[in-house]
Amino acid sequence: MAFILGSGSPRRLDLLAQLGVVPDAILPPDIDETPRGTELPRPYCTRIARQKVEAVAASPEDVVLCADTTVALGRRILGKPADVGEAASFLLALSGRRHRVVTAVAVRCGDRIWEKDVVSAVRMKRLSVDDLNAYLATDDWRGKAGAYAIQGPAGAFIPWISGSFTGIVGLPLAETAGLLKSAGVSLFQRAA
Repeated sequence: MAFILGSGSPRRLDLLAQLGVVPDAILPPDIDETPRGTELPRPYCTRIARQKVEAVAASPEDVVLCADTTVALGRRILGKPADVGEAASFLLALSGRRHRVVTAVAVRCGDRIWEKDVVSAVRMKRLSVDDLNAYLATDDWRGKAGAYAIQGPAGAFIPWISGSFTGIVGLPLAETAGLLKSAGVSLFQRAA
């Protein structure tokens, strides 16, 4: 049995290492992550994680893990910004407000798929023009859902969360550990 991480995220790799799990291969799938029409954030995130895990080529005895993280402002999905202008608009929309971060995890072995999604609430402080410009200049917003990562410089903007910190980062560890154990992956067995 091989364990395959279907994600190129260094954050997910680091989080798996906390569980003592090191992938035998890293194979990020290439799928269309465009939301459908009026698709809501939680079902969208769950659908994308499932499509990712189904898209990774693996032997029937291999275990594949994929995840998707989405920032939701009400019914609006804030994905990865295309450019600095979109990053600024996302951050201004989140400024001074609570929002949700949804992370869906899917684990596959053969034809069997185990899934779990975790929703956390996050409050971002009201951003000043200086806050916004200084953060955008770091380029940390690139490739981040909602244009920020709580474990990076934007953590200074987050005074309150309710839920899973590791879920907000991109892989809820308690839930992921349960899914991996269900699929027969031993935790804390491999050198981190």
